[in-house]
Amino acid sequence: MSATVSPPVTAGVRPERGGFGRVLHAEWTKFRTVRGWVLGTAGALVVICLVGLLATASSNDGADASELPVGPGGQAVNDAFYFMHQPLKGDGSITVSVSSLTGQVATTPTEDKPGLAPWAKAGIIVKDSLEPGSPYASMMVTGDHGVRMQYDFTHDTAGLPGPVSADAPRWLRLERSGDTVTGSQSTDGSRWTHVGTARLPGLSESPQVGLFVTSPSATEETGTGTGLTPAVATGTFSAPIVRGGWNGDAWQDRQVGEGAGTNGSYSRSTKGEVVPSATGYSITGAGDIAPVAGGPAASGVRVISNFLVGAFAGLIMMVVVAAGYVTVEYRRGLTGVTFAAVPRRGHVLVAKALVVGCAAFLAGGIAAAVMVPFGGARSLANGFPVLTVPVSTELRVVAGTGLLLAVASVFALSVGAILRRSAVTITVVVVGMVLPYLLATASVLPPAASDWLLKVTPAAGFAIQQSVTRYDQVVTVHSPAHGYFPLSPWEGFAVLCAYAAVAFGAAVILIRRRDA
Repeated sequence: MSATVSPPVTAGVRPERGGFGRVLHAEWTKFRTVRGWVLGTAGALVVICLVGLLATASSNDGADASELPVGPGGQAVNDAFYFMHQPLKGDGSITVSVSSLTGQVATTPTEDKPGLAPWAKAGIIVKDSLEPGSPYASMMVTGDHGVRMQYDFTHDTAGLPGPVSADAPRWLRLERSGDTVTGSQSTDGSRWTHVGTARLPGLSESPQVGLFVTSPSATEETGTGTGLTPAVATGTFSAPIVRGGWNGDAWQDRQVGEGAGTNGSYSRSTKGEVVPSATGYSITGAGDIAPVAGGPAASGVRVISNFLVGAFAGLIMMVVVAAGYVTVEYRRGLTGVTFAAVPRRGHVLVAKALVVGCAAFLAGGIAAAVMVPFGGARSLANGFPVLTVPVSTELRVVAGTGLLLAVASVFALSVGAILRRSAVTITVVVVGMVLPYLLATASVLPPAASDWLLKVTPAAGFAIQQSVTRYDQVVTVHSPAHGYFPLSPWEGFAVLCAYAAVAFGAAVILIRRRDA
């Protein structure tokens, strides 16, 4: 984007008398009086919103657009399982042995084959209520991960390893005392070891307690990549031993959660059920008790990054503005005038960086603040559930979008001061930052190559917009195309900042030694 108006001449301005404030004011005056730069900044804001609107324009007719359950931590969760339960009034405990965990995986809509998802679960649970998303603590055996204690969806503690069998059963116990639930395990029902303790603030006086089984979908390799197929699990339990505030009520059973969640479902040939036996119960269930993750497991669920997909386009516009903001003076021979007025040349570049960085931050931050709530509401209206995240994550994504554009603009400004050619600067920054991001997220490269690009190039900075969290207890595909970056949000942003800092330092050194 070329400027159509010459920047104001700064001859006669003696910032050494007024300090850095006068330099900053002079640079701000230059920026706001050039229409192309102001319109380019406003255009960055608008294009982020427009691309986001296009990305959320499709409709999912006939789909359930209800919001996903929200866990105690504020994140969207799967909370679907088959439950044999009764209320526990006050303090008490439940103990049971699990001697078998088997499963079925759907091959067609009406046929299954033997198979067990790695995170299939069978065990005991203390749950605040039958409402999906309510607090809980559980002890369980799993398909491939041994005994676990999990609570409130995100907390996971490992117990005894290995599969369960009739020859190697696992005894599980939960003890409730006020707001505290303690989990223990045993191989023989006599010698117990502590696994973990959960504190559930505000736990109901009469939580629902009992046996549960659930199974997320199983992964399978298809011609187009990794997919998911419905799976169910069946656990074999002894008769539960209960102590404390039990009234001797009859056990009830039901499916908790409509359907079986976004990461698990029954095939047409199976259903959730409890089958009593002479020694206990056999329970079949599907679904999951875990955070909702990105990837194929959440197909049809939109995440915040879907609403901000236009950030790369807004970033390109700010790169154009930043490059022109510094190179126009070289092109028109005005650097001598500027440096004559401001002998401390580093101050000029710092002032320019503050001006263009603040302008870019406002453009990106305002666009994100508009699109995050609007995109969510529009997606729900169009039949797409939205991945709820904690408020802190939303704020980080909104502010992070502004910071992403700000640091990228400073990076472009610095490269422009080094190269002194607008077109070359724009090409270098776009090829070095935007192109790797597009290649990595468009699934055109192998996963290892995509991860490498998002670790070592300035494109790592886009990680600041990541809103999905990687959980070891959730099976999904962790790839940039599904919203997962190889670096954490702040680690990725730090890589971009490092590039910008090195480029800025090099630019300061060069303008002191080279430019006249």
